[in-house]
Amino acid sequence: MRTLLLGIDSGTQSTKALVVDARDGKVLASAAQEYDLIPDLPPGAKEQHPHTWRDATASTIRRALRQAKAIAAEVKAIGVSGQQHGFVALDKDGEVIRPAKLWCDTSTASECDQIMAKLGGINKTIRALGNAVLPGFTAPKILWLKNHEPQNFARLATVLLPHDYLNFWLTGEKVMEYGDASGTALLDVRKRKWSSAVLAAIDSELAAKLPPLNGSHKPAGQLQPATARTLDLNSGTLVSAGGGDNMMGAIGTGNTSAGVITASFGTSGTIYACSEKPVVDPQGEIAAFCDSTNRWLPLLCTMNVTVATEMVREDFGWSYEKYAAESARVPAGSNGLLLLPYFEGERTPNVPDGTGVWFGVNKKTFEAGHFARAAMEGVTLGMNYGLRRLVDLGVKPTQIRVTGGGAKSKVWRQIMADVFNTEVVTLKVSEGAAYGAALQALWCWRLEQGEKVKISEITDQFVEVNTSEAAQPGRREVEIYRELQALQDEMSRGLRSAFTKHRQFVLR
Repeated sequence: MRTLLLGIDSGTQSTKALVVDARDGKVLASAAQEYDLIPDLPPGAKEQHPHTWRDATASTIRRALRQAKAIAAEVKAIGVSGQQHGFVALDKDGEVIRPAKLWCDTSTASECDQIMAKLGGINKTIRALGNAVLPGFTAPKILWLKNHEPQNFARLATVLLPHDYLNFWLTGEKVMEYGDASGTALLDVRKRKWSSAVLAAIDSELAAKLPPLNGSHKPAGQLQPATARTLDLNSGTLVSAGGGDNMMGAIGTGNTSAGVITASFGTSGTIYACSEKPVVDPQGEIAAFCDSTNRWLPLLCTMNVTVATEMVREDFGWSYEKYAAESARVPAGSNGLLLLPYFEGERTPNVPDGTGVWFGVNKKTFEAGHFARAAMEGVTLGMNYGLRRLVDLGVKPTQIRVTGGGAKSKVWRQIMADVFNTEVVTLKVSEGAAYGAALQALWCWRLEQGEKVKISEITDQFVEVNTSEAAQPGRREVEIYRELQALQDEMSRGLRSAFTKHRQFVLR
């Protein structure tokens, strides 16, 4: 009989399930289900119903198990990765009160200001938490509910994050682990404890509505009978702590030691590293998160990556192959066409009112291939803004491991290497978050068996780099992108007040 693991990645656009063999780390089967955001919400509002994730998780697990020809007794552990920061509000009966406000929701900027003002400003906030309170985080979403929907807030009994909600559905237990909890802006990341000052700034009774904190190596619980019947699995199956998608992506890409950097080029963009101690940015631009291995994960997040490239590709009606071919014939730097990619607002740098700006449009550059390449360059430069900040804080990249849709493009991987001025590689298992969830589940299961094993031992054994897709930086291209980086940074700073006026205009 095989020993199998289930790794789930519940994201903004889809849910993926992997069946992984615990003996060799091979992916035996996979399934995915796509879904959308709730349409026609006000500008800045981004929401989904948690039942969407639950139903997609059930469907993908069943399909992946059928594909693997797995029987229930073979599945020993389940791990869940979820999109970070989403606010799942439950009532006293454990029922969802309203749709979840997501990580990409920027409608809570005023609540961020209210919380930080009560704490004495951004500097005192960072001292209290290790992080600033930003619109993407969970804390301002809770205050938003109190300010805008007091009747729903009165029903609030439990605050969960997306992956916590799925763990609750699987086990019946309400818990949070340190990694995902650190993205709420409610946790003092240095001490791994809820910040009483932040809780008091939101509501005097909030502490009672937060679940207990759990170590990342410990189980969230065991599969409860009702959910086990839905999934055709055995009740009592171990469910690991799980974590946020970036924390699970770190495990799934082998980012469990210093020097390795993971860059995820999906709907949003993240770059993060493993650290043995907290890395706190006094300017609040880099998130000082905990990871899901009981260490820390300094991280930058940009909200607009494939958002930009998909907008261009779909407008031109191109296939991915056509997009790559058209962008490849345009030289590095796109002859001066530069994108400031704040289509959905931006988080790093913190520009919640931002919008997209094409700069350098003229007769030569007003052409499809230029827009295609400039979109890839613009979002990569946006991510490099944060990578340079990580370097300033002492993180030293020796290799960047890329995941997400953008990692599939050879042209884009070369742009990444040139912009980052570092070797860029892909992984043989491309679904980093789902694979990381499976590997964390394996770690948890082996610890529960009495083994003394480190998560790095597991990732070193199973995570493989795809050396055939490595990209090295080119000296000339590095210089071109260094100039464009300075231009993009200057544009971003110069347009801040204009962005605010524009947001006021479109909201009228």
